[in-house]
Amino acid sequence: MHPRDTRRLLILLLPATLVVIGLFAQEIPGKRALPMRVEPGLENAVKWVWRVEPSDAKDWGFSVPTPTPSPTPTGAKVAEPEVRPTVYEVKPGDALILIGKKFGLTVDQLKFFNGLKTNLIRVGQKLKIPTLAEVTAAATPTPQKRKQKRAADSKAESETGTETEQLRLQIFLDREQFSAGPIAGEPGPLFAGVVVLYQSTHPDAKDDAALSAKAKTTVTNVFTHYKLRAEDFRFIAPPSAAAPEPTPGKSHQPPRRAVHAAVHPVVHRVVHPTYDEMTTVQMLAYRTPWEFVAERFHCQETYLHILNDKLPAQPGIGADFLVPNVNPFEIEKALDEPLQPPADPTNPITADVVGLSQLNIYQNGVLIAVFPLSPARPGLRGRGSWMILDAIPRPRLGTYQEERPELVRKSILPGATPQPEASTSKPALSSEQFLAAGPRNPVGILWINLAKSTNTEPLPYGLHGTSIPDQMNDEQSLGGFRLTNWDIARAVHCLPSGTTLEWK
Repeated sequence: MHPRDTRRLLILLLPATLVVIGLFAQEIPGKRALPMRVEPGLENAVKWVWRVEPSDAKDWGFSVPTPTPSPTPTGAKVAEPEVRPTVYEVKPGDALILIGKKFGLTVDQLKFFNGLKTNLIRVGQKLKIPTLAEVTAAATPTPQKRKQKRAADSKAESETGTETEQLRLQIFLDREQFSAGPIAGEPGPLFAGVVVLYQSTHPDAKDDAALSAKAKTTVTNVFTHYKLRAEDFRFIAPPSAAAPEPTPGKSHQPPRRAVHAAVHPVVHRVVHPTYDEMTTVQMLAYRTPWEFVAERFHCQETYLHILNDKLPAQPGIGADFLVPNVNPFEIEKALDEPLQPPADPTNPITADVVGLSQLNIYQNGVLIAVFPLSPARPGLRGRGSWMILDAIPRPRLGTYQEERPELVRKSILPGATPQPEASTSKPALSSEQFLAAGPRNPVGILWINLAKSTNTEPLPYGLHGTSIPDQMNDEQSLGGFRLTNWDIARAVHCLPSGTTLEWK
């Protein structure tokens, strides 16, 4: 084998090897495994038996109030609509600022609608006077806003510095559905392996120079802008659910990897809901607009704060975010039917889970997608052939708070049918209790049922999303095998029911 191929193979296998070593370390008798944190609010819930079911679509999202015009007081005189010309001829003594005052326009707006580069005008010159509707639609930025936007873009470029090309490559691979995890200033441990996989399956990117050129052609701008819309707040909890003020220091969940070590932004702390709150709310929504935007643009929330360190803890409608230029995850459209494609025997789809850390999807034997994956609980694993079944949108989790029986160690090995030990555990509740659906449900926005290859009975562990995209390798939670919400939304559109899933 050529030395370069050997190096690439080692890079590819390293993350999976580390995961396997970590799992064995937990299983070796006499060895003390490092304790995993538990997702806040689920400290007791991880011990219980849970089942998954679809929620009612009417509970998916809060209502967005529609502004209504204020009523005209009785007897009040209704103002006549202003008559304004569409064209104005410049007269002696006129200046743009004076003309603007006549019609409620700024100098910038007059220049914009008339294609003027300077403030100079001449007598007899005819100027277009835009309607109020045209002004509103154009939303011409003021010089101050333009200056702020240029400064923000320049700051982002200068902060990334030599990382710009690395960011471009992360964004490009994410667009190609070869994901190495949330976008960040410094890529995660899977990045090098994903680069090798992409190069090995795309002849037009077979070396670093070709890959870089392809990325530059596809991703011209590393960053783009996103303004919060009123309808986005369908999926964002009211401000009372989160701490309103930023506080210096470390957040409850520190970033896994340092990014931009020279920058120390103020951390906006989030108050995590208690278990009781999770079972009483209408929807487990994003806790802040920051979470919403970070997930929409596939990036670490800490990195989003670095890019937008001037925005408040609770940005409102119209807040302008600088974001990675990925194909955005649109939660409002992510669950549109059909979720799964029909099976096509002429273009068969197969899938692999490699080292419990990566989901690979193939079409006709050609790798078409790579997504990071992690077990929601230690001890979950697989072996041999499984099968993709149906998908459950908007899942919610139900429990009677029955303690999960300890499984015989041999019976939970891959491929075996779990046989619980004798247990006297009884349900603590007489009626089933539910965790509401939503993007911050522990299994995210979507659940895909799995079965053993010789059976169509769904297993208790499926493929699903997550409420903790930045910590899904660090914290215990509920469910089975999790991907980020934006990745499970993409994966389901590649996986027909009946697809074979191999564990490797």
